[in-house]
Amino acid sequence: MKIGIIGAGMIGATAARIFAQVGHQVAISNSRGPASLSSLVQEAGSEVSAATIDEAASFGEVVLLAIPLKAYASLPAASLNGKIVIDAMNYYAERDGEIDLSNHASSELVAQHLPGSRVVKAFNTIYFKNLATQGKPTEPAETRLAIFISGDDVEAKAIVASLIDQIGFTAIDMGNLREGSRQQEPGSPIYAQSLTATQARQFLTAAQARDFLDRQ
Repeated sequence: MKIGIIGAGMIGATAARIFAQVGHQVAISNSRGPASLSSLVQEAGSEVSAATIDEAASFGEVVLLAIPLKAYASLPAASLNGKIVIDAMNYYAERDGEIDLSNHASSELVAQHLPGSRVVKAFNTIYFKNLATQGKPTEPAETRLAIFISGDDVEAKAIVASLIDQIGFTAIDMGNLREGSRQQEPGSPIYAQSLTATQARQFLTAAQARDFLDRQ
């Protein structure tokens, strides 16, 4: 599969390496231009190439967004039209400034900016070092670390879940983009937690039970 990556920080660069390791072609980009990515590309191997942001968006059948949320409005909507877009971004007010979410999840703002894209929230809760080192494709799905996903497009989520499986993690579906991605945002109980798939399912079941009791 062809995967575009916009953002070459800790998550973007790590994702480029591990997707390439399982045989995907990757075009990675950042705001500084392809020349700034030469050392990453050389280290990551022949399946990874440097690109402009628009080139990475056009290249990928799936495109991973790993830039500061404050820059989401600069994403090339036309080039991402029809693409599966993985939103790995998080909102940190101290970095991004004040963004008026208007009671929306941050991924909903991204989806509004990219109305022709199939947005799936994923890869935003996992520590980049765990992403780099803890993928275990040969282990049973339930003992692998969980990566949480959410979205409104069932087929798009299935494709993202398959990519997660290929790199040795297990996708845990949190539901639709609005409610599911809210549960993945910084400050949520699952954010930055290292949970196996079994632990994640148990945690979510217990959380749902507590929520039910709180409403009684």
